[in-house]
Amino acid sequence: MSSRNVTARGGACAAGQVEQSLADRFGDQSSRNAAAEHEARSEEVSVGVILGFPAEIAGELQRWRASFGDPMADVVPAHITLVTTTPTRDWEATRRHVREVARRQSPFKVTIAGTGTFRPVSPVVFINVEDGFDDCVDLHRKLQQGPLHRELPFAYHPHVTIAHDVAPESLDEAETVLKNYRATFPVVSMGLYEHDADGIWQLREELDFGTETDNHGSTGLPDAAADAPTEAE
Repeated sequence: MSSRNVTARGGACAAGQVEQSLADRFGDQSSRNAAAEHEARSEEVSVGVILGFPAEIAGELQRWRASFGDPMADVVPAHITLVTTTPTRDWEATRRHVREVARRQSPFKVTIAGTGTFRPVSPVVFINVEDGFDDCVDLHRKLQQGPLHRELPFAYHPHVTIAHDVAPESLDEAETVLKNYRATFPVVSMGLYEHDADGIWQLREELDFGTETDNHGSTGLPDAAADAPTEAE
């Protein structure tokens, strides 16, 4: 999953007094906009950080998830959650923190294989993370500090949800059918998401590992509360 900046640039103003007048008004408006954005960002927001998958693998897992009757299959792409729904009151500090973790992280390989479940604690069947498990745990530990620090009721366990909150027989089927599933792919970035007022997970930045990045996204995902944010996942 990735995105790049798209910046709208206005044309140049005429020279002289008219240019200065427009510049003054633009500056005043920019200040007001910045103040409004700062005020909005000072309110508590919920964020999440995930690892996305290559399109081919994500599509295959999406089809499997749909086959088990999971209603979130069409709206929640396959992913590994690094930080589940976490409140913060300082968006800028959070963004700097996540950027810094990404800058210090090297790309790594992930292999997902076999199935597991969080039953009876949570009605979830997932695909295990083999290669890359320790990398995910380490990233989670680093991310869940500073502005994203909080005590979690369950130990972090990287995984890929394949069925959630469906009939018990469908959970059984998912656990059995995909027990021999296996896929390997490189992970080179992570996505920083914000849970907006409309219940949509918005991709704010896709942060490349090991580089200075400032990539802003506009991808919106419907509320994934039925997927990653459950604490047992």
